[in-house]
This record gives sequence, C-alpha cells and structure tokens, in this order.
Amino acid sequence: MKVKKFFKNFAMGAGIGVAMIIPGVSGGTIAVLFNVYEKLIGAISDLRKDFKNSFFFLLPIALGALCGIAALYFPLKYAIQYAPVPTILLFAGLMTGSLPKLFKDTRKNGFKPTDFIALILPLALVVGICFIPALGQADLSESMLWWGYVVLVLIGALASCALVVPGVSGSLLLLIFGYYQPILDVISQIFSDFPHSLLVLALFAAGLIAGFFSIAKLMKLLLKKFPRATGWAIMGFVLGSIPALCFTDEFLNAKIDGVQIAVGALLCLAGVILSAAIAAYAESRNAKNLNIN
Repeated sequence: MKVKKFFKNFAMGAGIGVAMIIPGVSGGTIAVLFNVYEKLIGAISDLRKDFKNSFFFLLPIALGALCGIAALYFPLKYAIQYAPVPTILLFAGLMTGSLPKLFKDTRKNGFKPTDFIALILPLALVVGICFIPALGQADLSESMLWWGYVVLVLIGALASCALVVPGVSGSLLLLIFGYYQPILDVISQIFSDFPHSLLVLALFAAGLIAGFFSIAKLMKLLLKKFPRATGWAIMGFVLGSIPALCFTDEFLNAKIDGVQIAVGALLCLAGVILSAAIAAYAESRNAKNLNIN
C-alpha cells in the first residue's frame, strides 16, 4: 500500500513539475487539480514540527517534479530558441484560459474599493518591470558581476512561486526577467563548464528552496488573514503577466513572418482551450470531493 501511495504521489509530482517548467502554467494550480494543494502547503509549513511525516509525503512529489522538469527541458529549450513567437503565444493562451476560473474563485470572497489597490499594484508592477532599460537576457557567464550572483538567489526565490501560489507561474517570471533561457543554457553547459555552472545552479536552487518554504508560510498566513485581498493580488499578477510576455527579449528580438503568426495564433487558441479545460476539470473534481465529504 505504501509503495502504491509513493508512486501515486510521484506521478502527481511529475505533473506538477511539468507545470512548473512551462511559463503560463502554475504548479500550484495542478496541485489543486490533484486535490493535494492544502496537504502540500501544510507539509511544507510543518516540516520542522512534523519532519518525518512531512518529509515522506514531500519526497515522492519532489522526485516526480524533478523528472517532470527533466522530461520537458529540451523541448522547451529548443522551442524558445527556434520558434519563440509561437511558443510565447502558446504561453499567453495558457495564461488567458485560466482567467475565468481564477476570477470566479476570487470573486467568491467579494470585492471592496480597497481591493482595487491589491489588484492594480501587482498588475502595474509586472508590466512596469518590462520597461526597465537594462532588462533583457541575463548574463550568467563567468564574466557576470558579483551582484549578479545575489540577484540569482532572489530570482530563484521568485521562481518558487510556481508551486506555492495557484495561478502564478514562476517560470513565467523567469521569462519576463530574462532568466528563463539563460538558466536552461547553464543546465546544458553543466559538463562543459562544470564549476561555474554548478555554482550558478546551486545559488538558484538555494533561492528556490528558501523561497519555497518562506512563500509557503507567507501564503498560509495571507490566505488565512487576508483571503480577499490576496486573491485579487494574484488576479492582478496574472493579468499583468499576459501583456508582459510580449515585452520579453525572446519575443521582441524574434523574426516574425506570416507562418509564425498563423501557427502562434493556433497555439494561443489551443492554450486557452487546454487551460480552461484543466480549470473546469479541477472545479468539477473539487465539487465532487466536497459532495462525497
């Protein structure tokens, strides 16, 4: 029975890992879909208090997530490199398709005039980031300045949002900040430039782990104390992320032709349909679980 449960959690982790590496898809949303989100946040928050149970619950999920990320690593790397416009439009479609469900869930807690600030600030922040002059492809080579290593840890912490916050894609943040492709490139160079690549990935992982636990605790607190404002803030972030995709370095520097636009439009529509279908299935499954309970 324990072996069966291990592989079940491993499979769920693989699904979450796939979502984590795709910009526009939230690992947290997939965790909600699998009806494991609250258990996941609880296990992360209680790791020190109840280490044994939390660790053995999280271990197969973490291993599965790593396998899911590894499975999509090369396809996404080459998609961004050789077909950036259709790929990014697919990501935009995935984000757009999740909006109706996210809005419906957020509206359940009501809306007050002060919540408009919680909605607008994250939206303005994400879009505003795209107009920072120095923003573009991050330099993760051996010639990067010392502060680049510090920023790398912070970027890792931001990327941890992919799992902890439903509806928020940490990999999308990496794409907006210009770290998505460079991180993939560093992974490719792990054998050819081992010491530097290992240092970069270790610092990124340190930020990822620190952010993972910190944001999990913060989300638990915010959802408990300020559920309405937190919901609208997440909504604002997701809304701002969609136009922000069009200001990424990969999109702006791409050579656009009719074929890419046509393929991109079809992929965008496919992304909307897929994301909306996942959200609808998650909602029906959660409703079914509530009726059973």
